[in-house]
Amino acid sequence: AVFVSLSGGETFRLDSVEIRLGGKPVAHHLYSFKQLEALQKGGVQRIYTGNIRTGEHDLQVSVIGQSAGGADFLKTENFKVNKDVGPKIVEISLAAQGITFKDR
Repeated sequence: AVFVSLSGGETFRLDSVEIRLGGKPVAHHLYSFKQLEALQKGGVQRIYTGNIRTGEHDLQVSVIGQSAGGADFLKTENFKVNKDVGPKIVEISLAAQGITFKDR
C-alpha cells in the first residue's frame, strides 16, 4: 500500500500525484480543494493498494502543483522498494522542496 501526506506547514497547492511501479503507472489522482485542505490538516491518503512480487521495485512519484508564490512546478523523484513476503507500507511525504519516502 502507498500512502501520501503533506509535510507539516506546507502551503503549496497540490494539483496531482502520479505513482509508477516498475515504469508502469499504477495510480494518478487530481486533488479537489477539500482533499487538499484535509492533507494540509495532517490527513493521509491511501493512493494505491496492490499485489507485487517479492524483490526490488522502482517507484517513481511525480507531483504537479503551484508554489505559495504562484509559480507552477513539477517534481519527480525515484525510489527503490524492497518487497518481502507479507504486507508492505510505503509512505510518501510531499513538500515544495521535495518528496520524502518511508518504507515500512
